[in-house]
Amino acid sequence: MRFEVWAPEAERVALELYDDPDRTGGGLVVPLEREPARPGWWQAEAEARDGDRYAFRVGDGPPLPDPRAVRLPEGPDGPAAVVDHAAFPWRHPWAGRPLPGAVLYEMHVGTFTPEGTFDAAAERLDHLAELGVTHVELMPVCPFPGRHGWGYEGVALWAVHEPYGGPEGLKRFVDAAHGHGLGVVLDVVHNHLGPSGNHLPAFGPYFTDTHSTPWGSAVNLDAPGSDEVRAYLVGSALAWLRDFRVDGLRLDAVHALVDTRSRHFLAELSEAVDALAAHLRRPLFLVAESDLNDPRTTTPRDRGGHGLTAQWNDDFHHALHAALTGEDQGYYADFARQPVTALATTLTRGFFHAGTYSSFRGRHHGAPLDPATTPAHRLLAYAQTHDQIGNRALGDRLAAGVSPGLLACAAALVLCSPYTPMLFMGEEWGARTPWQFFTDHTDPELAEAVRTGRRREFASHGWQAADIPDPQDAATRDRSCLDWSERKAAPHAALLSWYRALLALRRTEPDLTDPDLRSAQVTWDEDARWLCLRRGRLRVAVNLHRERVAQVALDAADVTVLAAWPGPESYRADGRGPGAGPLPEVTGERGLLRLPGESAVVVRVG
Repeated sequence: MRFEVWAPEAERVALELYDDPDRTGGGLVVPLEREPARPGWWQAEAEARDGDRYAFRVGDGPPLPDPRAVRLPEGPDGPAAVVDHAAFPWRHPWAGRPLPGAVLYEMHVGTFTPEGTFDAAAERLDHLAELGVTHVELMPVCPFPGRHGWGYEGVALWAVHEPYGGPEGLKRFVDAAHGHGLGVVLDVVHNHLGPSGNHLPAFGPYFTDTHSTPWGSAVNLDAPGSDEVRAYLVGSALAWLRDFRVDGLRLDAVHALVDTRSRHFLAELSEAVDALAAHLRRPLFLVAESDLNDPRTTTPRDRGGHGLTAQWNDDFHHALHAALTGEDQGYYADFARQPVTALATTLTRGFFHAGTYSSFRGRHHGAPLDPATTPAHRLLAYAQTHDQIGNRALGDRLAAGVSPGLLACAAALVLCSPYTPMLFMGEEWGARTPWQFFTDHTDPELAEAVRTGRRREFASHGWQAADIPDPQDAATRDRSCLDWSERKAAPHAALLSWYRALLALRRTEPDLTDPDLRSAQVTWDEDARWLCLRRGRLRVAVNLHRERVAQVALDAADVTVLAAWPGPESYRADGRGPGAGPLPEVTGERGLLRLPGESAVVVRVG
């Protein structure tokens, strides 16, 4: 087979090929030759088969894993292993599942189950299929030192973390998901690599000091050598979509991709993905995490944009979080002044900061979306994500401090919003297990630096060091695993039924997936803390006040209640008991909706 590697500054490169996993018998050393037609590239032909270990030596350096390795069976510092993609026995034909009309479910493989593997996660896919989501969004699965971590410190962008199950485990998971009718989205990190086990600098100028990121040196997208670095990142993205049959990619923190070239890397990537989709004859898509509130991120390339399919909308999250919790620190400050009004703004205009002043940033921020040309599915809406939970001091979910009624209101707004909804694992039953920041660094100095840095960060906000979970303590990860037994207990069972009911409505009511953002209209009362979202013939009303009954005029004689929280079962599950207060009801000839405190309802009028 052919072995090749990009090492533009090397004077010589050699392949070490081992025919046994333990490498006890030594290895075959094969010098690589320069490729005249590809400056900086080296290649050699050698006999090898699936599973054989190999490494490259650059000059007199130590043996290092292939930057494009698909499998690193011994971790980021060990040799690579040959992977024959054609040998995997795919069971389920798959025509793909596009993003419009989708509902995403963010999952961390290492804590979705106590086992923390692809195979264990696959055994729970029936739950997601019955829930009614359409896609599983996996947090990063590239290799990192140790066994447990969030995945955002991966160091080998073509490979799969071995403790999760390696490349075959990922393929089995994707295949099983497709068998359940679920698409798979993979979170990939192009803006930085982890601090430990990153061997790319030994091969070439993958990083540049011209720019910087919060995580260290920036990936080289515009300095000398950047053509090959961009090709490396694009090639990795296409490999996930092609070789692992993933349906879409979530691109981490694209605002940290510093690129001064005339054509932005994101436009180059989206064009390559569109070409692959045409070749494979199935839909593929890209979703950006972006802090820029920039419509160009999802504007088509032929109209001057980057051409990505969608982007996360943190403004919606911040408005909803402020309305539910009353928190006003940091970036919540602007949203907390009039949280219901901020929520109404994000439900109809997408961005809250659309060229307006951001007190957190100390400047004006963002630009307005054009609702006439921006389909609503291009924004993702969510009440919780790994970031918004895990970056809190204690990793506490909404359920730790918010009533079941307010959780039900949040679910109604997310799942009935004009946007592409996304849930974080366990949210559907109001999981109360925390999701904390955890690491498993094998370098003692790095482990201590991470531990000390996190405690120092939260000490500036008034926390005592002893109260901040130790990221390196195995118990921190264990606490973060979902407790699947919660689903059958109160109030979790009622919340799970509520989520299933809302997701069923999203499947059966075309108004809930109308892509025209202009059709979404909102009425609200800031002081009374109620909001009513109009989606065609449907009305989604929530009362966020703890006690006051809201009265919402529907101005319709014919009103049908499609789903309501609380109902009789949810009252009992909520612990409030029968007769604790009125149920949502519609009275009068013109439809006056009476909503008790912390309740939600979806109705059809006309």
